[in-house]
Amino acid sequence: MTDKLKLSVVDQSPAHENNSQTQGLQRTLELAKTCDELGYHRYWVAEHHATPSYSSPCPEIVIGQIAAHTQQIKVGSGGIMLSHYSPYKVAEVFRTLEAFFPGRIDLGFGRAPGGAELPSRALAYPNTPAERDIYPELVEALVGFADNRIPKEHPFGGLHVTPTDSSAPDLWTLGSAAGSVDLAAHFGVGFVLALFIGTHERPAEIIQQYKASFRARPGSRMQTPEAMISSAVICADTAEEAKLLAASHAFWKIQAANGIREGIRSPEECMDLYKKLSPSDQHAFDITRDSMVTGTPERCREILEAQASFYDVDEVIVVAVTHNFEKRQESYRKLAQVFER
Repeated sequence: MTDKLKLSVVDQSPAHENNSQTQGLQRTLELAKTCDELGYHRYWVAEHHATPSYSSPCPEIVIGQIAAHTQQIKVGSGGIMLSHYSPYKVAEVFRTLEAFFPGRIDLGFGRAPGGAELPSRALAYPNTPAERDIYPELVEALVGFADNRIPKEHPFGGLHVTPTDSSAPDLWTLGSAAGSVDLAAHFGVGFVLALFIGTHERPAEIIQQYKASFRARPGSRMQTPEAMISSAVICADTAEEAKLLAASHAFWKIQAANGIREGIRSPEECMDLYKKLSPSDQHAFDITRDSMVTGTPERCREILEAQASFYDVDEVIVVAVTHNFEKRQESYRKLAQVFER
């Protein structure tokens, strides 16, 4: 597995150590250049709105910066929150990126809002946020526009996306459970199972269902089904240090679940505040941190290889959120080294 398992990155662009979100964006660019040098396969940028701890509401802009400052790594969105946007405009943006960086652009998209209710309403203003039940229609339009193959019977039949001579970016749908599997298979796009979102059980049958449904539909835009998993991973010299570093992200998740959007606290502060949490929140913190892949580089490699084998995938997208940027950068460096990138 080690010889063929590809490692990639999804970056939530955290604002480290109470620094500005502008610096958080600069750190994303710095980390992307490091990961390009280390041999990571992809670098995806997440989308969050009105979230103090995360710096990137516009992954399409950050993607262009990263692609321009790196040499070989594929760059994309992880993902564009499609319910906020016109599929036509999203296709224009990503075909334009593909024109500048042919063969290097990924368009990952999902149905989550990437923020609370108020920013979702602001993004839709003066209209109202899209209803969840029209999401399949948005995906259908996005795939058609991205490929410049809108069916004639479609309301926008005959409409082409500029630049017309650009190739289409690779398309991936994101999901934290089985909800988007049939959609991904139906439209012939890749599927990413986000294990780092939530702590619920994700059986291997999710990926199996995607692959089986994909193969049952001849003439898909991709010749074969492509699936990946995404895991939260923190590498350090010792298991104890890695577990401590992971406290920052785990505590943030507990606060967010309680409706509290704040910055990323130091791991030491998080463990002090842990003592003041309710028993139910302490339990949620424990299972959240335990769901992350933490430990020495060798131990993290063992777990990731086991996950890849369990889900029958050959690529893992790694997300690391820490209070300190250097610790996050070092985590990615140690992981690449143990995989001999």
